[in-house]
Amino acid sequence: MTSQRTARLAALCVLPAVLVLSGAAAPATAGEKAYQINLNQLNGSQGKGTAMLSLHGTRLTVKIESEGLVPGQPHAQHLHGSTDGHDFQCPDASADTDGDGIINNTEATVHYGDINISLTTDGDTSPKSGLAVDRMPKADAQGNLSYERTIPVSQDVVDHIKDLHIVQHGIDPNGNKKYDFGAGKSELDPKLPQEATAPADCGIVEGAAVGSLPVGGVETGGGAPTSDEGPGALVGAGGLACVAVAGALVLKCRRRSTPAAETTEQSAA
Repeated sequence: MTSQRTARLAALCVLPAVLVLSGAAAPATAGEKAYQINLNQLNGSQGKGTAMLSLHGTRLTVKIESEGLVPGQPHAQHLHGSTDGHDFQCPDASADTDGDGIINNTEATVHYGDINISLTTDGDTSPKSGLAVDRMPKADAQGNLSYERTIPVSQDVVDHIKDLHIVQHGIDPNGNKKYDFGAGKSELDPKLPQEATAPADCGIVEGAAVGSLPVGGVETGGGAPTSDEGPGALVGAGGLACVAVAGALVLKCRRRSTPAAETTEQSAA
């Protein structure tokens, strides 16, 4: 009888370990990776916001919620950067190398790289559509802008998504709530005012993979980075709880099995 009871306890003690190993083998995500970008103002634009990049295979979903932009005006926006591993960043005030008080796109490109994807509302998304202002999203009367689009991307973009940055363009330095030539012509296209192409805000990837986009849309504001855990890792409170419960059960089993083992040895003696 004692030996049977000891065997049952031994089997019970093996179960928590099996559960822990099974949990460790579970994938951290279901094939989707998402990244957060906090957009911060450039050129004193007051523009700011939050973007989410969600990858499912080679399909990229971009969601942007921003505010403080020029009301009622189109805002060219792009994913800038490199897919060859070059580490670009958002520029600071020192990027204004000609000292005219505005960081133009040419000065800023040294820091955040060339256009990789044009975030148009429809049609082509290649760098060729970088100045397609007729297909760029417009801010509302309060200067808020909402954007969402899913587009196919290359494997290079998938592999180097953390090296790409979002930039929104369009500023209003004279405060008249429209684009004019008060700051001169754009160095990219003389038919456009500088105000229409100068960067208004910029953001780099803040967090690593978080599994999926948040329910209910994108929040405007900061967010703490999350760790990028691959398959086989115990991620989150659920995994930690499983380990804790398993450990407690193992410890209990050891305590309960010890007297039984001693009794068996005494009986045998």
